[in-house]
Amino acid sequence: MNDVSFDEWCRRLTESDRSAYEAVFREMYEPLVRYACSITKSRASAADIVQDVFVRLWESRSTLDPSQSLEAYLYRSVRNRAYNLHRNRRTRSDKQEDVQTEPVGNLSRPPSPDDAMDARDLERHLEAWIAELPDRQREALELSRFEGLSHEDVAEVMEISPRTVNNHIVRALRSLRERIRSYEPSLLDA
Repeated sequence: MNDVSFDEWCRRLTESDRSAYEAVFREMYEPLVRYACSITKSRASAADIVQDVFVRLWESRSTLDPSQSLEAYLYRSVRNRAYNLHRNRRTRSDKQEDVQTEPVGNLSRPPSPDDAMDARDLERHLEAWIAELPDRQREALELSRFEGLSHEDVAEVMEISPRTVNNHIVRALRSLRERIRSYEPSLLDA
């Protein structure tokens, strides 16, 4: 989606235009849920967060600034709520006794030497490696590469400079290349 639509939607939202609100919701709901899920690790929690952000968007529509990126505003709102939920859960769990449960199946089974490497296997490894990146690197990479935000919008969401966004992405990609090189050097030969 281009910025012109977001600018127009933002202007129309300040005028209480319900069709603009619906258009923003349809365009942004799934990408925002994916983003929140990358933080909360729960689709249900992510969906709740995004719905809450959209309720608050409508409630605060008259205070929106059309000169600011509506897309970045939504990602930043989701980010803040997701991290608040994550922090609150961690605080509660710190106060409770740790309960160990038996894992369902063998989710961390390493591939055997006989397994043929295929796209799904590599994808699982990449997902794990991305999850292991430092939080800020992972967030910048996901917003930029998976959600399609510009470095400027990522900077606004993360409340850092575009140059710092670039540094986080460069470090994340370097780390992923090293992991791939260790896993299967021939993948980087092309």
